[in-house]
Amino acid sequence: MATLNWIGKEAVANHDKEVPFKLLKKIPSASVGKESKNLIVHGDNLEALKALMPFYKGKVKCIYIDPPYNTGNENWIYNDKVNSPKIREWLGKVVGMDGEDLTRHDKWLCMMYPRLKLLSDLLRDDGIIFVSIDDNEAGNLRLLLDEIFAEHNFLATFTWIRKKKGSFLSKKIRKMTEYVLCYQKSQNDTTFFGEEAYSDKWQPLVKRTNSTKKLLFKKNIIETTLPDGAYKVSFYGKPDTGINVTKPFTVKDSRVVTDFEVEAKFVWTQSFLDSELKSGTRVSLSSQYGLNVLRHDQGEKVKTPSTLISGENMVGTNEDATAEISSLFNKEIGTTFDYPKPTSLIKYLVKMVTANSDEEVIILDSFAGSGTTGHAVLDLNKEDNGNRKFVLIEMVDEVAKNVTAERVKRAIKKYEYDAGFEYCELAEPLFDEKGQINEECSYNELATYIYFTETQTNLEKKIISKPFIGESHGTSYYLIYAGKDKNDLTRVTIEKLKLTGPAVIYADRCLVDEDELEEKGVVFKQIPYEIKVY
Repeated sequence: MATLNWIGKEAVANHDKEVPFKLLKKIPSASVGKESKNLIVHGDNLEALKALMPFYKGKVKCIYIDPPYNTGNENWIYNDKVNSPKIREWLGKVVGMDGEDLTRHDKWLCMMYPRLKLLSDLLRDDGIIFVSIDDNEAGNLRLLLDEIFAEHNFLATFTWIRKKKGSFLSKKIRKMTEYVLCYQKSQNDTTFFGEEAYSDKWQPLVKRTNSTKKLLFKKNIIETTLPDGAYKVSFYGKPDTGINVTKPFTVKDSRVVTDFEVEAKFVWTQSFLDSELKSGTRVSLSSQYGLNVLRHDQGEKVKTPSTLISGENMVGTNEDATAEISSLFNKEIGTTFDYPKPTSLIKYLVKMVTANSDEEVIILDSFAGSGTTGHAVLDLNKEDNGNRKFVLIEMVDEVAKNVTAERVKRAIKKYEYDAGFEYCELAEPLFDEKGQINEECSYNELATYIYFTETQTNLEKKIISKPFIGESHGTSYYLIYAGKDKNDLTRVTIEKLKLTGPAVIYADRCLVDEDELEEKGVVFKQIPYEIKVY
């Protein structure tokens, strides 16, 4: 396998292990709703990904990222040259003096490598990652992903038609496409969902060559486009394949609600018709086409996805994405946030790997930008009643709250999505890079960490009333903590709590036997003073 090397690789190769574990600090004023498992995190995405690791390692089903394309353009609202003050400062600390010799490609690779390593750790074994890119770094990205995810886990390079008319920036080439690289975490049997094949599903029940016979359809069997009302004997369909109704019938709520007797050149016998209807075959009546059937074994066929993503897949372009944002912001930022992705693209990719899942699945985007992924997940859930949760990370200060979160907030209101999100910032490190708890950790900081571990939602500190730290879905959570290794759970402690339902209590030691705990509905857990280093 070809390997990729660049200036600074040695310095960043294990940098993901050196990042401390920070807490997520909820900002209620920027959040929507309470106890939402949807997250928008403002902060450096390397630190934010590490902050997520204790809770989400090996749990993310689908990752979509749209990293900087490294075109050399420094005028975008989301700096594309990987030359922002924060990245320059990070490169200076991590790469050191060698950073002065870095080309823009070296800088981009240094930035991407540790972030992709953390993303790989967050993916489930059956997880999928999609990465948008263009020609500037497509070759380097392919080799980078081969190294981190393994070459044999490469699935496809999708080509997305991003412009209706193409870009005329070059006198030689009219650029109309970008790419989405797709890798799986490991070999698995995940079925990819493309689109339904709707052609030739309904078939006529009458043929020209058959002899005339009568069929009886019981009431409420036939779907119809006829208006509600009573109908006398009549003829429906074309002269050579039509049907002659031999008894009056009634239509209500798009159904024939009386027995329906018909004479025509039918293909089927009565017994075969009855058998098909029992198996789930559907029948429709139209004034123009007569009777048609959708066989129970000829339902919606699912195509595997094509590597070409375009309008034929009902996927929009950059222009559509700009229009989406402008419609939400009343054109306030539509022209300043360049080249956003349309929700239809993200929905197509996410649906590809989550369409048939009834479980709660996590969708992660660590280069959130304008918040398209969050909007797409909410819209997809509304369409198919899915149970997807999004986690978005955005580094740029003026973008995170005013664009990413604000866009999702406005989409929730405009499209009446039944969901919210928690907006978070990164607090001081709770654990160091070795996984040891900060000796100066406060009660509230430890309580916040424990509550998120239990619920995947963030704790509002005003709710904390020692030893009570919060309640979620009928379970109360308590933290007995007066300093490290000084905390015992006793019968007296439990009595003082006056529990009225299930409870989880954290302490250093439990002096109550298991039968008594079970009788009182208490689960004891030890206070985590260290975490596994990832």
